[in-house]
Amino acid sequence: MVEANNDSFLKLKELKPDIVFNFAEGLSGFNRESQIPALLEMLQLPYSGSDALTLGICLDKSRAKEILTYHKISNAKFLVANRMEDIKNSSFDFPLIVKPISEGSSKGIFSSSFVKNKKELEDEVQRILSSYNQPALIEEFLPGREFTVAIIGNDDDANVLPIIEILYEDFPEDVVPLYSYEAKWILDTKENSFDVFECPAKINSKLEAEIKETVLRTYNVLRCKDWSRIDVRLDKKGIPNIIEINPLPGIMPDPNENSSFPKAARVAGMTYNQMIQNVLYSAAKRYDLL
Repeated sequence: MVEANNDSFLKLKELKPDIVFNFAEGLSGFNRESQIPALLEMLQLPYSGSDALTLGICLDKSRAKEILTYHKISNAKFLVANRMEDIKNSSFDFPLIVKPISEGSSKGIFSSSFVKNKKELEDEVQRILSSYNQPALIEEFLPGREFTVAIIGNDDDANVLPIIEILYEDFPEDVVPLYSYEAKWILDTKENSFDVFECPAKINSKLEAEIKETVLRTYNVLRCKDWSRIDVRLDKKGIPNIIEINPLPGIMPDPNENSSFPKAARVAGMTYNQMIQNVLYSAAKRYDLL
């Protein structure tokens, strides 16, 4: 194990590993997830997962959405607010979702992020701008079912693992139907039973095929490598829309912690170690190390 800190460069330079399994999220800045991959490229060391460019683009949700929109991959109508003046002439249909542009793990997404009128929109944009020192991403709310989809592999060998659905009907009545910071880190703990995940999701073959096609197109368009977890929500017409791309997915090993990627892998018949090995195998194959 090599800690992803200021000592990483010299340690990795000395170790000269055949390949690095990367799950470092970085220490600071909008490009924090790109730091270790860029360092590894400079040292000419092979590593698992997406490269620095893809990681940077996917952490900036607006840049990812711009690319998806260009490629006609469905995602919610959106606006980036760099300052309060940017929302004055916005023409959205409420309700909306307001979130920081470059955070992960639901950071900055609370029940208040679900806004129903102009005043709530102004309050939330101001909260993001002042609390997170970054632009706010405003999206029209997608009212349909929500899924998260894990992928392992590359190109024609990319394998979609069993789809997970988040069952919002099982949320407490006073909790907004979002997998928010409160839901992820306050309601969903090892000590508190919060089983709102269904894997495999109970969906018909047509919807399953549509979701798989959408996430694989997204995976390839954004040039993800070896693995990713992609969040999807249905719009009012039942069309799968991309919510977020996680090319560096969480992989907590304890089944009681509801980490989605390992959950899907277990349903696919893998142990935790086999999941890690499969990701590493995909990377080694990509580098022609096998």
